[in-house]
Amino acid sequence: MTVHGFADVFVGRGEQLGLFTQGLANRRCQGFVVSGPAGVGKSRLAEECLARAAGKGFRVARATATAAAGTVPLGAIAHLVPTGVDLSDPVTAFATVARQLASRDGRALVLLIDDVHLLDAVSAVLVRQLMDAGVVRLLGTICSGAPVGDAVEALCRGDAVGRVDLAELDRGDVEELLKAVLGGPVAQRTLRELYAASRGNALYLRELVIGALDRGALVSDGEIWELATGPVRGTTRLVELISARLAAAGAEARPVLELLALCEPLSLTDAEQVASPEAVTELEYAGLVRVGQDGRRTSVALAHPLYGEVLRAGLPVTRRRALLLRQAERVEVRGMRRRADALHVASWRFTATGTADPPALTEAAALARYAHDYGQARALLQALPEKHHTTATRLMLGEALFELGEPQQAETVLAAAVAGAGNEQDRLAVTMARTFNLFWGAAEADAALAVNDAARAQVTSADALRMLQYCEGSMRIASGEAVRGLALLEDMEEDIHHAPDPVAWLTGALMKPLGLELVGRTGDAVAWAERAYAAHLTVDHHTLYPHPAVQLISLNHALSSHGRLAEAREVGRRGYAELARVTSTPVPQIWLAFSLGRTEWLAGHPASARRWYAEAAALARTHHHIRPLGPALSGLAACAAVLGDLEAAELACAEARNYLWPDVFAAEEYLGRAWLHAARGHLAQARTVLTDAARCARTAGLITPEAQLLTDIARLGGAKKVAGRLAELARQSDGALTGAGARLAAALAADAPDRLLAVATAFEQAGADLLAAEAAAAAAAAWQRAGQARRATAATSLAATIAGRCEDARTALLTAAAPTARLTDREREVAVLAATGTRSKDIADALHLSVRTVNNHLQHAYAKLGVTTRRELAGVLERSEPQHGPALRPAGRDAPGHRDDLLLDLRSERPGAWAEFTTIGSPG
Repeated sequence: MTVHGFADVFVGRGEQLGLFTQGLANRRCQGFVVSGPAGVGKSRLAEECLARAAGKGFRVARATATAAAGTVPLGAIAHLVPTGVDLSDPVTAFATVARQLASRDGRALVLLIDDVHLLDAVSAVLVRQLMDAGVVRLLGTICSGAPVGDAVEALCRGDAVGRVDLAELDRGDVEELLKAVLGGPVAQRTLRELYAASRGNALYLRELVIGALDRGALVSDGEIWELATGPVRGTTRLVELISARLAAAGAEARPVLELLALCEPLSLTDAEQVASPEAVTELEYAGLVRVGQDGRRTSVALAHPLYGEVLRAGLPVTRRRALLLRQAERVEVRGMRRRADALHVASWRFTATGTADPPALTEAAALARYAHDYGQARALLQALPEKHHTTATRLMLGEALFELGEPQQAETVLAAAVAGAGNEQDRLAVTMARTFNLFWGAAEADAALAVNDAARAQVTSADALRMLQYCEGSMRIASGEAVRGLALLEDMEEDIHHAPDPVAWLTGALMKPLGLELVGRTGDAVAWAERAYAAHLTVDHHTLYPHPAVQLISLNHALSSHGRLAEAREVGRRGYAELARVTSTPVPQIWLAFSLGRTEWLAGHPASARRWYAEAAALARTHHHIRPLGPALSGLAACAAVLGDLEAAELACAEARNYLWPDVFAAEEYLGRAWLHAARGHLAQARTVLTDAARCARTAGLITPEAQLLTDIARLGGAKKVAGRLAELARQSDGALTGAGARLAAALAADAPDRLLAVATAFEQAGADLLAAEAAAAAAAAWQRAGQARRATAATSLAATIAGRCEDARTALLTAAAPTARLTDREREVAVLAATGTRSKDIADALHLSVRTVNNHLQHAYAKLGVTTRRELAGVLERSEPQHGPALRPAGRDAPGHRDDLLLDLRSERPGAWAEFTTIGSPG
């Protein structure tokens, strides 16, 4: 992938650039000033504004004000003063400069002055006079909070000078900027860390990215850019910039900054024990710290996260140790009243000395675990001396290692925990953690089932046996044995509070919705997934179990198969955002990214799906979580193939072959190969691959996957062979996509365009855009074969409109219909006016045409677009030509089914036109 310079990319400032453009068009506007803190991109925006001015025919010039130039009269703009002008008489000299800079066409010179607040007074006065004379328009940048002299203040104020305050880039802008600079998308974790570290400051972001690239910490796998784990560090230049900024703090205030770098946020009371209240206030005025309310406590934090990175890097070990231990003592003296105090004190002492009081370490680890900070929990528990470990601490450590993608280490710890378990309840808890880790983390399904079976032989209570039964049921579903798994979960309580063990219930509830979805009970699956998520929220802080957002994986799947793809997308993204706030939960993030990829694939958005599949694969590789790699890579290959990127599809298929085993997504692992064959034009081979996959799904009783595979076969030319079986599956499933797939196959087999259009509507309502576009395209082709040109054109137009949402997908069915003829400029002009309800006579008057000519243009437009009424015309134009402005609305009397006022115009203009109206308004 190509890495571009930051200076080559301009994002996130469209609104401000638009304001400048408006100012250029306003003769009364004398200037435009951009203010903001250092590094937000003021100069970059100003350069873009200057280029915009030059593009519109204005003369342009630049000047850079500096502290050194500011000590010399006209130091910054001396190069603009014509040679020979006598500056000893400023009045005459300034008038001469104005005359010589004036253009013949009366257009002002757009003058860019960077850091205008550093301009000397004489230069400021001259520029002000040139602005008042209409000779110059100022384009200036000012650093927020910088001292400004009276002359510069007069230069930049007034109604005739526009001003924008530039803030940092938001997260979306940073993502767009990174994608443009790096030449490809960045992983969500990478985006989150770079955005958090830079806070949207473009200069800081640039130095962070350059630093990471230079160190090899930011790399691409060909699909997505991923940042190595660990602290985000920038360049030497960035350190120098921030160090200079921090130097604004005096010697008295420096200890506060150092302590904040290690222990933020601090209470204001603690900060004022390190330095005087006046020193803390000065830090706030200087923009180095933020002071705010945290409940009833006033807290102090560093104004930017990079300040902490630079400060920590410069702290000697002894100084760091002293600061941490002193702060721990302060909190202990207060009695550690806040819940997080125990975690903080233990962490500070551990960081300072490498150890801490064992009970404090254990308590702190438990608090970190309940906050889902598994990295912190692991560090604290691994520091615990062996003799102080218990079954509970080993269980916590094993779970943390699993969540961090270290399944082998987790199994070692959990196996030791089993040996030390003193009662049935402890053995059961550890067994469930081991099976979860072996099955999902190490991808050792047989070993996980063996551990579960061994535990069943050692427990005696009915509740314990049921818990192990639920655990096995979950693994059976995940292994593709949905029917067998659901039977084991049949007697699960619907209310977690009635269950003997919440962990066992959550384990079953995590997989039961997926099992129900697989066997075609998608409505029940949605209900169970919603119930599981709500229940998980109620017990999250009382049980050792992953984050509640893991339940949204099943909900996303169920909603997708139920035909509610827009809801599925929203749920998946919300879940991913929840997990992103917990920095050390890679395993559920991997599966949720995969699930979002599947949702976008079903929605017919291959570029978005590819992005999520790539995210899942990259995370899985980074954290050695191999189970999702096969289906994620297969999905990525299918997306790349549909997008025409055959090389990427081949690479993904080749890698996916290393990670194939029977599980719930085994059928989906065929998709990459099938769609790669299809992209090469080998439809028969694609159908063979899909047929084998569908046979596997049918053997396992997986109704929903089989239906999806058979629908793909129908799309690739095998509709007659699969229509019957799809009809059977539709009768066994309540999934909207399964039902619509059966109707699609039947309509394709019968070559029935009316039915194909109805199916297109059903798919579009479900959010399956590519399937909807394909159905409409197939209808167009069928009508072409039947000689129904107008209907074919209308269907083609519909297909093209829906396909416009499909991110340049390329499939066989989409090419079935010929492209719609384009309107001429005059036809479009007439059509737009007609679509808003304007009568033909009024259109004729407005365009200086005859009514007959207007109606002729409308005839041509109707024929090309395949419509018969002005309401239909408005719909087509609104969908396909949004650049014409606000949504078009037909006149109120143009109700559906009416022939519109073209008929009245024709009858009044040409009495014989009634006979010709069948050509204009009739279908076909």
